[in-house]
Amino acid sequence: MSTELTRRRFLGLAGAGALSAAVLGGCGRESADALTRVRAGGQIAIGLSQLEPFSYTDASGRPTGESPEVARAVVESLGGSGLTAVQVDYERLISGLGDGQFDMIAIGLTMTPLRCQQVAFSRPDYIAKTALAVPKDNPKGLGTLGGVARSGARLGVLANGAEIEFARDAGVPDANVTTFPSQSALFRGVIDGRVDASALTRISLLDEQRRNAGSDVEVTAGFYPTVGGRQVIVGGGFAFRQGDDEFRAEFDRALTDLQRSGHWLDAVRPFGLTDDNLPPPELTTAQLCARTARA
Repeated sequence: MSTELTRRRFLGLAGAGALSAAVLGGCGRESADALTRVRAGGQIAIGLSQLEPFSYTDASGRPTGESPEVARAVVESLGGSGLTAVQVDYERLISGLGDGQFDMIAIGLTMTPLRCQQVAFSRPDYIAKTALAVPKDNPKGLGTLGGVARSGARLGVLANGAEIEFARDAGVPDANVTTFPSQSALFRGVIDGRVDASALTRISLLDEQRRNAGSDVEVTAGFYPTVGGRQVIVGGGFAFRQGDDEFRAEFDRALTDLQRSGHWLDAVRPFGLTDDNLPPPELTTAQLCARTARA
């Protein structure tokens, strides 16, 4: 597994999804200055992967999910006319952002120390607990990543996902970890018996369970990962190119207003988030990046 994991990490950091200039123009990116475009009533191009309920396109092709809906509300409050989506494989989102394929990533990207070196995150958009998808009745009694490590169980994670780092912090050997290319494949790995458990946000796993009714897979109670012997809060946000500071600052200001007004909850409630997922006002991006916010 370790060779495959290394290869996938390299692709996530260095691989670039092919996208022509014509397609970029069709996404409304007439100007390289995203903030100027928004203030002029234009649209923002977001990097999107199918990661329900945080990001996906509906039957009409409209980008939606927790992250696009929050982004749409923020962009419109800044004077923009909305969003266009550039569909990118999950592993290639960060490299695609760096290559200028879109203005920001809007998939509910979890903040981790590694990712915080690669992109500039917004203020926290949400906080969420991790959980495990396990076979019905949880035969191995798994409830945390530490439990997975102690049991020697086989763990499934999303390729280039934050759970890779969480699992390593918990002591799960790379040899016991299998990466999957998509959220649905990750869930299917438990159904097919390729892994004993798969780790992801509990919100996402419950959504997969709903869409795979009768699969004999259950979702454990949520937990925060343990780092250095202490549980730490995990959250996600919107990712911008490093150096795109003015746009990110304006986006943060509007996102803060949205959260304080209560309209953030209106936007995210249809996707299974509640006020428990609203970040505390004092929680900072720097804390989530450094994993110093204790649960």
